[in-house]
Amino acid sequence: MEEKKSTPVEVLFAKPLLHWWQGLDDDRGTRAALRRCATVDAVSVSDAYQRFYRYMLACGWPEDASDRQRDKLAAIAGLVANIKNDDDSQPLPVRMSELSGDRPLVSELRFRDLLKVESTDDLYVSLRRILPLLKQQASIQQLARDVYGWNEDTRKKWAYAYRWPTKPSA
Repeated sequence: MEEKKSTPVEVLFAKPLLHWWQGLDDDRGTRAALRRCATVDAVSVSDAYQRFYRYMLACGWPEDASDRQRDKLAAIAGLVANIKNDDDSQPLPVRMSELSGDRPLVSELRFRDLLKVESTDDLYVSLRRILPLLKQQASIQQLARDVYGWNEDTRKKWAYAYRWPTKPSA
């Protein structure tokens, strides 16, 4: 049996990220500053994120991380600041497909567009718009893991998890 390798996001910052997020309840200024950031670049240059980044370095985040890894960390920090309730009761795509009346919280069209996203910045923008539809409830750790590892496999996993509405037969 092949041993599954742990990703840096799971090993390096699952617990520190959750601890930092819990502290946002007492640090509304940081939460507000990050919630106002419309792009990953805006997150990256904010004082709020730079304090988070220094905290993550102290917790073991590699100082020699690539720009791509740093962008992913910035996206995660910005998105996590938009979450009010850590809800790991179900995968995020399942939560997106929950019905509100007779429609999913995240429409099929919006979800299909999300699955087409490839860049970290586009993923950040899309998820930032989706989180209010979910009443700011999502699993902090799952969101971080999936944003950090966003690739074709993650998109397929999400596509299979989303509960696509059935179409009425003709």
